[in-house]
Amino acid sequence: MDTPPLPFSARLRAATQGAHTAAEGQQYVTALVAGELDLAGYLDLVVQHHALYQALESAAEVMRADPVAGGFVDDALTRLPALEADLTALAGPDWALRTAPNPATVAYAERIRAVAGTSPVRFVAHHYTRYLGDLSGGLHIGRAVARRYGLTGQSGAAFYTFARIDRPKAYKEAYRARLDALALSPADEAALLDEVLVAYRHNTAVFAALARHVPAGPVLPEAVA
Repeated sequence: MDTPPLPFSARLRAATQGAHTAAEGQQYVTALVAGELDLAGYLDLVVQHHALYQALESAAEVMRADPVAGGFVDDALTRLPALEADLTALAGPDWALRTAPNPATVAYAERIRAVAGTSPVRFVAHHYTRYLGDLSGGLHIGRAVARRYGLTGQSGAAFYTFARIDRPKAYKEAYRARLDALALSPADEAALLDEVLVAYRHNTAVFAALARHVPAGPVLPEAVA
């Protein structure tokens, strides 16, 4: 008896596992989770996230009615208001005047803007890469950040709180089921896979740029006032 083919979501996950592991293993991520960064090192990540989600969530509004991409647009995932609240808590109400994304983040955001508003499958690729990551390793990072800096969802770590998603594991399973239900041509599948790999390369570059915050020695505990 022939073995049934793997669902698309399983094939996508397997094909991108190496890129995912490379991004997660970046020195900055390891130091952040280990509590080795000062508050400025964490704040810089929030700045980069804001630029990326501004691009992605602008594309989501364009794709909301699209027959392929629209099923993935969900307001329960929206991160931009939380990021703006975090930046206000961490850097003050004038954060937009005093912070800026780094060149690697600008390149990543430009890629999202270039493809996610015009190609449904490439939009899904960026959506999948960011939000499923947020609901997986991102939740672990959020807990580590909250402990390290004494933050809550209302005072600097709101990005990691999905108030409208009670069961992240079930949500991710439903998300993958939507991926598997898409009527994609081989060319569409290849484009989606290619764009996920592009997203991971950009994400890895962003973490590499943030590695300048990794200290040579131990950092004393610090909390938001």
